[in-house]
Amino acid sequence: MSGRAVTVALDGYGAEQGFEVLAEGARLAAADGLGVRVFGPERPLGLEDAPGVDVVPTPEFIGNDVDPVPAVRAEKEASVVRAARDVAAGNAGAMVSCGSTGATMAAATFGLRRIQGVQRPALAVQVPVPGKPVLFLDVGANVEVRAQHLVQFAFLGAAFSAAVLGVSNPSVGLLTVGEESGKGRAEVVEAHRLLGQAPGIDFAGNVEGRDLPAAAVDVVVTDGFTGNVSLKLLEGTANTVAAAVGDAARANPIAALGGLLLKPALGGLRRELHPDTTGGAILLGLRGIAVVGHGSSGAEGIANAIRLAARCAEVDAVGRTAALLAEGGAARAALAAEVDA
Repeated sequence: MSGRAVTVALDGYGAEQGFEVLAEGARLAAADGLGVRVFGPERPLGLEDAPGVDVVPTPEFIGNDVDPVPAVRAEKEASVVRAARDVAAGNAGAMVSCGSTGATMAAATFGLRRIQGVQRPALAVQVPVPGKPVLFLDVGANVEVRAQHLVQFAFLGAAFSAAVLGVSNPSVGLLTVGEESGKGRAEVVEAHRLLGQAPGIDFAGNVEGRDLPAAAVDVVVTDGFTGNVSLKLLEGTANTVAAAVGDAARANPIAALGGLLLKPALGGLRRELHPDTTGGAILLGLRGIAVVGHGSSGAEGIANAIRLAARCAEVDAVGRTAALLAEGGAARAALAAEVDA
């Protein structure tokens, strides 16, 4: 695959729609000039002699029905573990998996290791809302957090938003139940205090759930439990509203005529809101790039996950994020929170 801009290691298992869809996603990404190394079935249907795609026969994989951390430690030849190892060895610039989220996070954390000073990696995703991109974290990596973790998530998100998404001086909001500084659980209140004093970050204060789809800030920070529930609620609401609009447009001949006039605009909005458009979530805080794709992704969603991982590698997301973290004093802020806790 010489001459390819970036090579991405792809876990060949876990796509809910089957390997054929994953293979088509790999082909679409490779058509953009990217290299793809697929750790998957020995006889991969649809990838025979596909330009830009290498298949590394890997019969073992980790499913959703096992405890991910022990499985990753034990199954050294599992596809997601080998993909992480491929990145660590320098054979690929990033990894993507649409399989078990827990196994992907464990394999990436063990294989790629954390950036110095980062206590916990966080899973971040661009929220599919119209207008400017909103980076939302954590969306599943850390169910329980302390104040210092939320502080560091804020630095991670701001650094990534500036380095990869091109947002100048990104504003950061802390998700809770009210705008006042004293609203929320104890760790949220303490994180608010610390972020208000932290140098190198544009802290906008508390934000509520309604502010997330409104893109009130550039980065929204919360714990992994709240983030995961909120993200799935947003995705479900977007799908329901899109379906309701479609039903209304077919309700009668007059509505159908209006629907035809609105179809181009509604089609663009549907694409913008669809989870496949973002590609997946990025595990921030590691020394390598790992993207967790949606298990339900179609071919375009898988291709976009690969493209997202490649883009992060191309702009040196890890190096730039680490530099911005150090410049902003994230480690000092987290240490201050630890001392005060």
